[in-house]
Amino acid sequence: MLKAIRAFVLISAVATFLSVRAVPKVSRVGRYLYNADGSRFYIKGIAYQEQGSFTNRTVVASADNPFGEPSSFIDPLAQGDACARDIPFLSALGVNSIRVYSVNSSLNHDACMNAFSQAGIYAIIDLALPLNGSIDRVSPSWSTNLLNQYIATIDVFSKYDNVLAYNVGNEVVLQDGTGIAPFVKAAARDIRAYLSAKGSSALVGYAAINGAANWRDALANYLSCDPSSSNSGATAIDLYGLNDYEWCGDSTFQASYAGTTGDYAGYNVAAYFSEFGCITSPPRLWTESGAIFSSDMSPVWSGGIAFSYFPATSAQGQFGMVTISADGKTVTTSDDYDKLKTQYGLVSPPNSPAQASVTAAAYPTCPTTNSTFLASKVLPPTPNQAACGCLENALSCQFTPPTSNYSAIAGTLLDTGCNLLGQAGGSCLDIGGNGTTGVYGRVSDCDPAVKLSYVMSQYYEANKRNAQACSFAGNGTVNPHASSSVSAIAVASSCISNPGATFAPTAAATTGAHTSTSSSTKGSSANSAVGNTHAVGGLVAMTFVGLASVMLVMA
Repeated sequence: MLKAIRAFVLISAVATFLSVRAVPKVSRVGRYLYNADGSRFYIKGIAYQEQGSFTNRTVVASADNPFGEPSSFIDPLAQGDACARDIPFLSALGVNSIRVYSVNSSLNHDACMNAFSQAGIYAIIDLALPLNGSIDRVSPSWSTNLLNQYIATIDVFSKYDNVLAYNVGNEVVLQDGTGIAPFVKAAARDIRAYLSAKGSSALVGYAAINGAANWRDALANYLSCDPSSSNSGATAIDLYGLNDYEWCGDSTFQASYAGTTGDYAGYNVAAYFSEFGCITSPPRLWTESGAIFSSDMSPVWSGGIAFSYFPATSAQGQFGMVTISADGKTVTTSDDYDKLKTQYGLVSPPNSPAQASVTAAAYPTCPTTNSTFLASKVLPPTPNQAACGCLENALSCQFTPPTSNYSAIAGTLLDTGCNLLGQAGGSCLDIGGNGTTGVYGRVSDCDPAVKLSYVMSQYYEANKRNAQACSFAGNGTVNPHASSSVSAIAVASSCISNPGATFAPTAAATTGAHTSTSSSTKGSSANSAVGNTHAVGGLVAMTFVGLASVMLVMA
């Protein structure tokens, strides 16, 4: 084993300096994935990320997948020595794919990605980050900070040949929040357009929580539909993932997966189990692998991701197939690992249908809203960095916190500003969006700091431009370059002249703007603070927050 590890270290070192093209391109045709030679490609994978720390113990509201949501993450693709240590064990499992839940675009990933490529292993990369870098379930938006973060990650990984897909979200939409789906679909639309403009063949994916079929299936169809009826698929995902833990113990296809497979029988894009591996009836036997890669399921599903290589704790108990020594050098495998290795070694999925016989995907019209699925067909606009920058520069009162780590106060300030603005006869409708009604404010796609400056400016102007009204406890500054006769609303109308526009986005001129609040990034963990030091968190629903917050503004 030591010789194998040394070999992978050598491969990683060489690959850092050479352009390595070790794996063939994988393409989606209709609802199937194909290798370059025309054979079916199945995702035979494992989740690969150490679990992060938890300062927020919120649990995903589903018995199917009750994980907490981490507040930090360790980027496993930036740990060259660790990848070299693990690849022999991953190769022995027979995996061809890993799923990684969060990565840090400021780090170097050459050693790991090139070593994985040499080992014939693809990566499915989630673009979200914990806490401040994903679509917020409480106050959702698809905004410039998130788009820039997603694009920065894509730009870093675009040079590698083994990126199979980018996920725009993981379990963002839950049963009681289906109105968030338009924000996810808008993210898929814009990331799809960006990848197309770059000439990238990477797929656009989403990983869904498993829930009741009356909203789960509608969400899947919504993410793969065309609201314009043009059949272009411009707003559709390529790859639908279902985090499915239905098969427990030594079950059977009929007892566990037949119903779900039937529900997706007519699905129009590629689908896979983005997580599987129930722990409620230990030991985990992994016999579901035989079903997932069998003719019973291959007409609908293109494989799956076993959860998880590293230890991970959920409300149900402990997942994980290996433990790592304290010095990070030694891997100890468990019975979970051995059993999965045996079961993965037995699978031989059907090489059908032939690629030549498969027609291009059709994109049906989107499902209508009902009592269990509330997502509008009208999507948020493409975040417009130039327009939001124009607005920020021209506003009369600007959010200028004395500390770069201002996430703890930004949400309170925004709630308070909206409260006070409402009392002064104004409104925060311009900064919000509603995925159920399909109505999105003119400033809804700007990053949270710009939204806060916009609210502060309106309040400042409502108070006859009294400098004290711009203070917000020392977090606001009067902009000396702003016109004293032009209102914030007029500036927004001028800068954001076409608020509903959609277009192919481009990379921001500068990176590391502001990052938004979180949804789920299960399994993610961090070796640095979440996102960057300018992360704006806590931008919760605009409600009245009481006297304490009012006093904060007036201090």
